[in-house]
Formats: sequence, structure tokens, C-alpha cells
Amino acid sequence: MLLAFKYRLLEVKMKVQMIKMLFFVILLTPQMVSAAKDESNWNNIIRNQYFSSSPIEESNSMIEIVAPYRAEDPALVPIKINSKINQSADRYIKKITVFVDKNPFPFVGEFEFTPYSGKADLAMRVRVNTYSYIRAIAEMNDGKLYMTKKFVKASGGCSAPLGADLDAAMKRLGKMKFRLNKSIKPGDPTLAQLLISHPNITGMQMDQVTRFIKKSHFIDQLKVTFDNKPVLTAKIDIAISADPNFRFYFIPNKSGKLKAEFSDISCEKPTSRKVCTKGKSYSTSYTVTP
Repeated sequence: MLLAFKYRLLEVKMKVQMIKMLFFVILLTPQMVSAAKDESNWNNIIRNQYFSSSPIEESNSMIEIVAPYRAEDPALVPIKINSKINQSADRYIKKITVFVDKNPFPFVGEFEFTPYSGKADLAMRVRVNTYSYIRAIAEMNDGKLYMTKKFVKASGGCSAPLGADLDAAMKRLGKMKFRLNKSIKPGDPTLAQLLISHPNITGMQMDQVTRFIKKSHFIDQLKVTFDNKPVLTAKIDIAISADPNFRFYFIPNKSGKLKAEFSDISCEKPTSRKVCTKGKSYSTSYTVTP
């Protein structure tokens, strides 16, 4: 009887302790999320570095980010940037710059559009290293700036281990493929998808075979044209996921050639672009027939 009573008492104490711990976690979670939503990186560093004192209107009236609140894979976080206007010669989004505030290197990319883009929509996959805001700043052709942001819960995206077969990935490097909707109407914005084979190594990832950290090796310049007219021009960095996948629009007024070109680079430090070595350039083209 005495032994059974002691076991029962111990069981009760353990349950009480578990309830206390659960209560503590419940109390602590909002504080953790609040700390993660801290915007000091943007306010004190990123904004001044890229935009100086230029006024930026925070609003979803011009562009809006769609992203998961909690990412399934921090190295492959899907984001979409939807524009609220059609591109025209009189009024268009000239550039969209994307950041992940708390990544070791926050700059994701700078994407330039033209009236030939039709729409300044963009979809891609990015790496998110810790709970952070992803933000996009649109620059209009008249110079005005508009910002939208989305908070994403993810961890370890920039340091996620490289795939087991890096040699095979390196052999595929440079291969590209376009995918387009089957129904293409002349003069209408047409959705295109560009798939690129490239490991996009961040410089913070471990090679699962050698157990060493691999030096960064990533795409830094991308250009898409239709009949030699610019559709999408991008300066991008290590936050773009491995095997980049971009969706964007262009206007095929007639049959023509959709062409993609990119170059890569390797840098000594993952968070510095002072000592880098240019890599190779690659290109592919696709005949479009409306």
C-alpha cells in the first residue's frame, strides 16, 4: 500500500511539473515570436544601405507577398510577389528588391522589369535562416517606393546540408528549361517558368561526403529577353534556393525567341562580396509561337 501510494504521489508530481512547463512555454512563445519580429536589422542597417533616406510607403496597394507563415523546408520557401497594376509605358514597376531581414546576408535579389514584362509578378523559392520578415520594395518608373512584408517561421535554410550527390548536381550545372502555358494570346501577358540546374552553394553548407564547408558558388546575374527586348533582369545572391525556379510574365506580340542567360560567382566569405571570382556564363532559348 505504502509503495503504491509513493508511486501515485510521484506520478502526480510529474504531471504537475509537466503542466508548469507547458504553462511556461505558452507564456514564453508570444515573447519569442515578438523578438523574432524585431525589425531593427531593416530599420538600422538594410534600409539605410540600400535606400538611404528615400521615403518608402508601406502598403499592399502596389505589390503583395504571398508566403507560408510556417515553412515546411527552410531551404525551399516558396514566395510569390503579386503586382497590383499592369505594366505600361506610362506607369510600371521598374524594380523589385527582396530581402530576408535576419538572413546572414539579407539581400535576396534585385529584379528589374519593363513594360514588355506585362506584369511585374514574380515567384521563386528562397532560403530563410531564422524567424524573419521577408520584404519586397517596388520602385516605380517615377521613382516612388512601396514596401510589403510577410513574417515567416523557418530555421536553418542557409546552412542546410548539401545534397548527397553534389558531383551529379555539378554535372547538371547550367542546364535550363522554359515552361509556358499552352494557350498563348498575342499581346496578352503570358506566364513563363524558367528552371535552372545549379546547386547555389551558400558558403555555409556542409558537404555530406567530406564533412567540410563548401565555398560559396551561386548565380549572381540573370537576364531574360524576348526578341532581344528585356523582360526580366536580376542581380541575385545566396538566398535563392538550389536549382532556382522563377515564374514571371512577358508579352509575345508575335512569334519570337525567349532567351535566358545567367552567370555565377564564387566568394571567399558567404557574407562578403569583396573577394569573389567570376564563374561561367550559360544561356538557352525557346521559340514562342502565339
